[in-house]
Amino acid sequence: MAQESPKNSAAEIPVTINGQLEDSHEHSFNRDLKYSLPVGLGLSETKITSHDGAKEGDVEAGQFPSKGSPASPKSSVISPSSAAASRLAGQGCDLIIPTGARAQQKSGPVVLADEVKNPAMEKLELVRKWSLNTYKCTRQIISEKLGRGSRTVDLELEAQIDILRDNKKKYENILRLAQTLSTQLFQMVHTQRQLGDAFADLSLKSLELHEEFGYNADTQKLLAKNGETLLGAINFFIASVNTLVNKTIEDTLLTVKQYESARIEYDAYRTDLEELNLGPRDANTLPKIEQSQQLFQVHKEKYDKMRNDVSIKLKFLEENKVKVLHNQLVLFHNAIAAYFAGNQKQLEQTLKQFHIKLKTPGADAPSWLEEQ
Repeated sequence: MAQESPKNSAAEIPVTINGQLEDSHEHSFNRDLKYSLPVGLGLSETKITSHDGAKEGDVEAGQFPSKGSPASPKSSVISPSSAAASRLAGQGCDLIIPTGARAQQKSGPVVLADEVKNPAMEKLELVRKWSLNTYKCTRQIISEKLGRGSRTVDLELEAQIDILRDNKKKYENILRLAQTLSTQLFQMVHTQRQLGDAFADLSLKSLELHEEFGYNADTQKLLAKNGETLLGAINFFIASVNTLVNKTIEDTLLTVKQYESARIEYDAYRTDLEELNLGPRDANTLPKIEQSQQLFQVHKEKYDKMRNDVSIKLKFLEENKVKVLHNQLVLFHNAIAAYFAGNQKQLEQTLKQFHIKLKTPGADAPSWLEEQ
């Protein structure tokens, strides 16, 4: 079938009534189509044909000829252009496609879009689960405090946790006392330095006591210098112990808190499952028991994982603690002994042994550019 360019598809669509061609206009299109398709005609009594030489989008409607009538024109499935389709849609016409023609149409795959989840419903479900979990855990905690509920206890692990908490308190006390000693030593060194400067000034202005003031000035300056060296060793000791107490041990205790929370959840869902198993088993309770069993298994795995994590962290913490405290205690002892023995050389050697660099006086003070 010869077809014209899509540019001519926007032409008027002629409609024939009983084989007679009639000029159709947009305002009489519905009327002519109504006359060409009488009311009550079935699908077998209508047809849609396209003749050779007709423009794309022509529609012809009429009655099928009887058996003795001449052969009807060659029919094919109509493929109206976009312009003709839009015109038909604008006029509100419905095309009736024969069964044979409909069978020739290619049907594409049907894609069903996934159901869009409602964010509000998801948040509501999360809040519901959180509320239920909080209620169970709170009930378990209250039952344990009142002595009515049972709790899971790992005796070996609990003993290690108690020792760790007790040691943390003792280390914090040592750290606090060492900081006090550092503050007092700093004030003493500062006073000795000022006293040495005062002796040196009087040594220059008092000729009759020049040597006496000079000896005392040198002594105070030497004590101040040794005090600064000892202060550097003590501050290094404080920094190392502070890292051990407030970072390493604190990180382990944070894991212990997570372990204890997992233990409470595990006991709460264990108690819930035990209560359901003691009750009747019917069509209503069996799904609840199965769901409770699944939740119990999830929290049991979480509890076992957290217990394993705590055991590993306690082991590594003990090794790290012994190594760090051994070095720091040796440093503190050697520095204090050398200072009060007046052994300046040994005191300086102790700092070199632990790679401690002393800060020069006024090094921490900001420059005048930073103050602007």
